Amino acid sequence: MMNFVEELRWRGMIHEIMPGTEEQLLKEQTAGYLGIDPTADSLHIGHLVGVMMLKHFQRAGHTPIALVGGATGMIGDPSMKSAERNLLDEETLRHNQEAIKKQLAKFLDFESEIPNKAILVNNYDWMKNYSFLNFIRDIGKHITVNYMMAKDSVKKRLSGESSEGMSFTEFSYQLLQGYDFLHLYRDKGCRLQLGGSDQWGNITTGTELIRRVEGGEAYALVCPLITKADGGKFGKTESGNVWLGRRYTSPYKFYQFWLNVSDADAEKYIKIFTSLPKEDIEALIAEQQSAPHLRPLQKRLAEEITVMVHSREDYEMAVNASEILFGKSTSRTLRAIDEETFLQVFEGVPQFTIPREKLAQGIKAVDLLTEEAAVFPSKGEMRKTVQAGGVMINKEKLESFDETIGLTHLIGGKYIPVQRGKKNYFLLIAE
Repeated sequence: MMNFVEELRWRGMIHEIMPGTEEQLLKEQTAGYLGIDPTADSLHIGHLVGVMMLKHFQRAGHTPIALVGGATGMIGDPSMKSAERNLLDEETLRHNQEAIKKQLAKFLDFESEIPNKAILVNNYDWMKNYSFLNFIRDIGKHITVNYMMAKDSVKKRLSGESSEGMSFTEFSYQLLQGYDFLHLYRDKGCRLQLGGSDQWGNITTGTELIRRVEGGEAYALVCPLITKADGGKFGKTESGNVWLGRRYTSPYKFYQFWLNVSDADAEKYIKIFTSLPKEDIEALIAEQQSAPHLRPLQKRLAEEITVMVHSREDYEMAVNASEILFGKSTSRTLRAIDEETFLQVFEGVPQFTIPREKLAQGIKAVDLLTEEAAVFPSKGEMRKTVQAGGVMINKEKLESFDETIGLTHLIGGKYIPVQRGKKNYFLLIAE
């Protein structure tokens, strides 16, 4: 059996671990859970560290439990946040749960007959009929207010300069999360909770509750919060979060995110976000050090994670699309990618609208690129650039400045990409 703790340790995925955890996992097959907030119908890459922990946990022969926090999602975890969140209704939570399970199934085995197949649970199922009176009588009496006030997540909220205090609803969050652990301990024999370092306080409330109520031993392991080498926030771009759902982040943009991380971050992320073995990663790091301009770490990281989250086909389309601006792609490549990816490739490129009738009649390239679209300031300059082999239409060299351009040149019935020199791109749109 793979040593789960050792695996996480070399990958840089352990921030804190409760004494006895490693011994428990080496002794027997163990169930362990990780909570996922269902506030959206897609995970984003901030969730991926926890999901990869569950993936390694299953690889090590243990039983991973993914807990969708339907009940706790209705309240909002105060950990390291400065304000309360919006509360969700049951219908939205159920929809989000189903969407999240589909994404988790790409990482975890829920279906086969293996003895440690993954389990998905929703804490709303055991909380919805639990009355407030019964909860505070059964659970509340075991944990003191002093114990709860000592947690960092509570102290930070109460002492924050801009804080308006903390509602009782949020204060009670750690009791609810603690009860989740107790419930899973009783119902699934769950002995371990995994999470991010900001969850340590909530998780240890659970282990304490199990000890006081059941006299049982339970364990905790948390990973560090992922940061970027330059201090920026991981997983955020100008347009917001990088999502696993293609409706929010296309496979092309997803691939681009990983391809463009810094060398220092690539070395860290490839350990955390892939299942590549240590030897392979060390070989890639050595390759990167000897030829950093080839970016082997970023390329392999982007490949592994795009294939895992999306598919091999999506990865190949993203690679082809990436080469349109920076590599030796062809007209065939342009015609093979979907419109959404095509437009993302040419995002930010100067665009010109061309009357479709002019193309239907056929128009000389020199007139098209000077009069209809200001790709060149003059016909003389265009002539010279064409003669020097510096004009491409649809990634094909324009052989003659007075070549006729017509409807057959349109990509997807609408677009004509033009390249002037090595780096200047323009997009003509027929309307």
